[in-house]
Amino acid sequence: MGPTATKYSWSDIPLEQLNPQLSRRLVTGKDVMVAHVHLKAGCVVPKHHHVNEQVTYILQGAMRLWVGDQVDSQNDADGIVLKTGELLVIPSNVPHRAVALEDTLDLDVFSPPREDWLNGTDDYLRQK
Repeated sequence: MGPTATKYSWSDIPLEQLNPQLSRRLVTGKDVMVAHVHLKAGCVVPKHHHVNEQVTYILQGAMRLWVGDQVDSQNDADGIVLKTGELLVIPSNVPHRAVALEDTLDLDVFSPPREDWLNGTDDYLRQK
């Protein structure tokens, strides 16, 4: 018999508190990871990159992201603002950083799954 489908409910998945402003819930398949990421207004996601392709979809709230050549810019105008219902595809190994403009719930999809998120070596998110 082949693989079977697995049903999840976000409310049944433990909330992982990474720092006072950032928490998440994860669901992982064989080749993809989906995360509910909760960011409080002002939460900063420091500059980073990863081999995983990423899709960020804003379920509620708003974020500003600096991506690629603009990642080190201190100019807000160089960032990409994502609001509720908008999404951004970030290719593999492209540097990016973000700030939550308001309390935000974002759905991040990664392929392949983020090993650093699974094994707890994502120190850039665990800063106080």
